[in-house]
Amino acid sequence: MASTADVPKVKLGSQGLVVSAQGFGCMGMTGGYGLPKPEADMINLIHQAIDSGITFLDTSDVYGPHTNEILLGKALKEGGLRDKVQIATKFGIRRTDGKTEVIGDPAYVRSACEGSLKRLGVDCIDLYYVHRIDIRVPIEVTMGELKKLVEEGKVKYVGLSEACASTIRRAHAVHPITAVQNEWSLWSRDLEDEIVPTCRELGIGIVPYSPIGRGFLASGPSLAENLIEGDFRKSMPRFQNAEHNKAVFERVNEMATRKGCTAAQLALAWVHHQGIDVVPIPGTTKLENLKQNIGAVSIKLTPEEMAELESFATSDIVKGERHAFMHLTWIHSETPPLSSWKGNQEVV
Repeated sequence: MASTADVPKVKLGSQGLVVSAQGFGCMGMTGGYGLPKPEADMINLIHQAIDSGITFLDTSDVYGPHTNEILLGKALKEGGLRDKVQIATKFGIRRTDGKTEVIGDPAYVRSACEGSLKRLGVDCIDLYYVHRIDIRVPIEVTMGELKKLVEEGKVKYVGLSEACASTIRRAHAVHPITAVQNEWSLWSRDLEDEIVPTCRELGIGIVPYSPIGRGFLASGPSLAENLIEGDFRKSMPRFQNAEHNKAVFERVNEMATRKGCTAAQLALAWVHHQGIDVVPIPGTTKLENLKQNIGAVSIKLTPEEMAELESFATSDIVKGERHAFMHLTWIHSETPPLSSWKGNQEVV
């Protein structure tokens, strides 16, 4: 197994934000992938991550919902760690009465930010993402309110999640985008044709979520077979086709054995090798997995090994879409032109 080492710092995008080269996705601590975990254990895990050099902590107001931000806020307060970390949170998804809405109008942007600041117990959010793009609202309108929040000192840097290239360009023209978050892993590569080149042209960092295939590239079909009720992955097409997709895990695992690391580390190392502007945010609720993930930072892959890994998970091999709700991803994120917006419109 690759040894755990301190995580180096990198510049995320060209706007000035410096973060650890690997972040930490906090979502699973309060649900999503099963039941919420004991608060004290998760606070300890966050502290362990920070002690190991991970300072880029990712959450959202919809995780829990709200409880994830509260948990992170408690962890930072207990350790007096606010000044040692970069907090990334998100807004734009609201779940009420079993219905999911994507909201991006100015009033909601502001109220969501105020709510996150209070739950996190901070005066300013380091990186504030539009979690999903509201296709009813011109992206310029959403960004206009975010720009105001930056000017007021409530947000330092702005990001987008699951946004297409044209939406990224339009948003960036209103206020510089520091980072774009998108699913990116060995078997989820749909952002590579247009989104990655656009980000690099504009000096925008890339933050891959689910870089280990939501755990499948770490554990394979055994993970899918043992998902409990309430685990979001049960609805994921690739997990529903786990028996077919087990070949992907088996090939990655076999190569990992040859390299002397775990399958999870190898899959994560592949993401790290996509460029210095790429900062993945694997999540976990277990200390051993945290240590493994950090170990992936130091794994070196040759171009030949990269190509071999990529051959294991081509689109004709993998069965099922990467997400249960593809209509809420970048492929459906074009917004109306700014000229269509009436100043007194309310979407909330």
